[in-house]
Amino acid sequence: MLLADVLRTALIQIRANKLRSFFTLLGIMVSVAFLIAVIAIIQGMNAYVKDNVASAMIGSNSFQVRRTPLNFAPISDDQWDVIQRRPRITPSEAMIVEAAVPNAEAVSLTSGWPTPQVDVHWRDRTLGDVLIFGVTAPHQVVQDYRIAVGRPLSDLDVRERRSVIVIGAAIAEKLFENVDPIGREVRLLGEHFTIIGVNQRKGRVLGQSFDGFILMPISRFEMLYGRRSTTTVSVKVATVDDVAPAMARVEEALRVARGLRPGEPNDFSLETADALIAFWKTLTRVLFAVVPFIVSIGIVVGGIVIMNIMLMSVTERTHEIGIRKAMGARARDIERQFLAESVALATLGGIIGVASGWAFASLIATASPLPARVTSWSVLLAIALGAGVGIVFGVYPARRAARLDPVHAMRAE
Repeated sequence: MLLADVLRTALIQIRANKLRSFFTLLGIMVSVAFLIAVIAIIQGMNAYVKDNVASAMIGSNSFQVRRTPLNFAPISDDQWDVIQRRPRITPSEAMIVEAAVPNAEAVSLTSGWPTPQVDVHWRDRTLGDVLIFGVTAPHQVVQDYRIAVGRPLSDLDVRERRSVIVIGAAIAEKLFENVDPIGREVRLLGEHFTIIGVNQRKGRVLGQSFDGFILMPISRFEMLYGRRSTTTVSVKVATVDDVAPAMARVEEALRVARGLRPGEPNDFSLETADALIAFWKTLTRVLFAVVPFIVSIGIVVGGIVIMNIMLMSVTERTHEIGIRKAMGARARDIERQFLAESVALATLGGIIGVASGWAFASLIATASPLPARVTSWSVLLAIALGAGVGIVFGVYPARRAARLDPVHAMRAE
């Protein structure tokens, strides 16, 4: 019996029992759809964190010198005590960093965490809980900010402790609507500040706006809030390949400046966006470990359903099997026929599951800030999984059909 005839007969049987075939495939379709959707979301999130979140927090081609590390994992009390005893990052150390990497595009000093929030007042309008950062002028280069209107902060603003600010696009839209904000005075903590610039929109990352902030000269910021214990030095270099050499030079310069002996651990942290990316990938590895277990339950249940339906089909078609054997069909022809039907059923379920999972992932990406990215390897895995279930759970019914005695089979009604 030719393979084409086997497949055609299998498809005819599936089409002849549409409703039964649908419920037979339901377990596999749901499991495969879940697999595709979850992998698409995880893969999309991995790319999103790498391309958007990490660069938005630290900046592209950049690294930071911090008193406290970007440690997203739990740490012990002893470790925390050691970190708290570290000296603060000072403006003079920012100058040491700048001297260590003379080819850097920008070296900035930024107020650290916790970031204060302030109510912004203009005339009779108030915008509450706005994040405010104290920065030096190069911070805008490190974070890839672009000025939409007005001008950025300057070194002169920082040196003279001027009461000027640059605001994000969201603040300009909410507080001023159709009014040009440049030159307007707003009140922060009872003091007047002049708006000199509005940054271009950077958009939202996972639902969090990166346009609802105020940038203030760090010298003026420290007059309001005092010097933060977690002030950060940020360094931006030309390319990603320049990051590691620049970090090595900065580490050496700071160790010399702080009098650290060989073998003595650093009392500062050098961080890139890799810390955030590594933490996120650790989380997704846990998800990848759990997802196959959940999917396997649905796959096994779907496979058992396919096996039971195929056994029922063998019983219903006993007479047909007897006639085929009487006309010369061999046992392996019968076995191949029923195995082909089982594989076709399971593969069809896998394909429908892939389409459903793809549609579900696209719906999530459209209706929420969660991105989704369907990869070719996950599609191939899902279809192969469906076909494999058909083979594993279709062998027993196929062999049972092949072993039927033709005489007794022809007598069956």
